Amino acid sequence: MLKSDIVGITEKNAELQKQVREITKKLRLAEQGKDHAQEQFMVLGEQHKAGPFGTVKGLRTSPTIIPDESVNPRLAKILEDIALQKELIVALANSNVRAMLEVWFTSIKKVGIHNYLVVALDDGIADFCKSNDVPFYKRDPDEGIDTVARTGGNHAVSGLKFRILREFLQLGYSVLLSDVDIVYLQNPFDHLYRDSDVESMTDGHNNMTAYGYNDVFDEPAMGWARYAHTMRIWVYNSGFFYIRPTIPSIELLDRVADRLSRQSAWDQAVFNEELYFPSHPGYVGLHAAKRTMDFYLFMNSKVLFKTVRKDANLRKLKPVIVHVNYHPNKLPRMKAVVEFYVNGKKDALEPFPDGSD
Repeated sequence: MLKSDIVGITEKNAELQKQVREITKKLRLAEQGKDHAQEQFMVLGEQHKAGPFGTVKGLRTSPTIIPDESVNPRLAKILEDIALQKELIVALANSNVRAMLEVWFTSIKKVGIHNYLVVALDDGIADFCKSNDVPFYKRDPDEGIDTVARTGGNHAVSGLKFRILREFLQLGYSVLLSDVDIVYLQNPFDHLYRDSDVESMTDGHNNMTAYGYNDVFDEPAMGWARYAHTMRIWVYNSGFFYIRPTIPSIELLDRVADRLSRQSAWDQAVFNEELYFPSHPGYVGLHAAKRTMDFYLFMNSKVLFKTVRKDANLRKLKPVIVHVNYHPNKLPRMKAVVEFYVNGKKDALEPFPDGSD
């Protein structure tokens, strides 16, 4: 009987070892990136059958990551005191944009927003924020980027934000990233959907350019096939977007920061290329959900100065923010936006041309 039991146990052991080998093989395949479907299933939960026609909806929102406070305990403490519902507005600033920063945080205070933070890139801005009771975070020294942080212009500083924002997301916070050439007229957190990894304002100026359209390319030499249909959309503005702490969001920041460290490129162009370019031979695209903000609520300065101010009905609309992104004379236009929307001066926008001088 003992011999029989030993034989049975040996056979079971062999079967178990076979199962272990199979499991190990599957794990190895998953680690090598060859079993994405199974990996996604393990992350997102149980499988489901497809429902009746017209009822099937794909997953829209990636799960948030597990916060890791060890990344930056000092920043974690600051965010714990400032953020509301694990989200906040964040702006980067050095002394080159001090005047615009003052208009920026004055408008935020006027609206009654409390969950905002200035990342001070030099001592001058840190002192300026302190004297104006503005919450700020002064980064620890970083030889690699401190020179750009202290002396760089708008575009140079803009490129830093993707590296700096990563820590906020790793700590588990959603960030409404804001340039300082923006005037706040309502609380933006009341107008977000929070259903995507990235929710961004657009550089578009109407329904077609902001939300996408079918653009037909005509090549007469092709005869019968002369018309080729293309899909177009104007780019997202990398100076104002809401980003959730998800794996695709962090991958986006890493991709953009890496390319900007190796290439001489405009951060907004790289930001959009990484969001939109699909996978193709030699390239694996980013799998991130995205939403375009309402361009009348989150308004760029082209929409305001070329369209809204000239339309009696649209002038009655109060946007959430106005971003002076299309014009170089930013400070006087920001002040004019305040005069028009906050102080009720009806002709405040009139002295400015549609475009640049």
